[in-house]
Amino acid sequence: MFKKLSPQVWTILLTVFLTFQTFAETQVFYLTLENHVFTPSSLEIPANKKVKVIIHNKDKVPEEFDSFELNREKVIFPGKKAVIYVGPLPAGEYKYFGEYHPNSARGRIIVKGDANVN
Repeated sequence: MFKKLSPQVWTILLTVFLTFQTFAETQVFYLTLENHVFTPSSLEIPANKKVKVIIHNKDKVPEEFDSFELNREKVIFPGKKAVIYVGPLPAGEYKYFGEYHPNSARGRIIVKGDANVN
């Protein structure tokens, strides 16, 4: 049965397999926004890896996750979750804040690991 598959079908199957493998290896991290404060305020992620950050807004008002250093902006509606993909990044510290409550909704992502490894 498999011998009769065309090269195009094999290419599609390989692409689908590699896509699923990539998503399966993506680490997931969680942030919560409550009372206009991100918890945890410091989130550690590995260097040189793309990660998925899920942010749950438990407040009754929207907030915008904003980071100039990460080049990310995302409005998170009340009671909803949002997904932000981050990286791959070299080791270091990257700050973020809530644009609507910048004095209280603050945090940082600490990227740990060897910054020279790809």
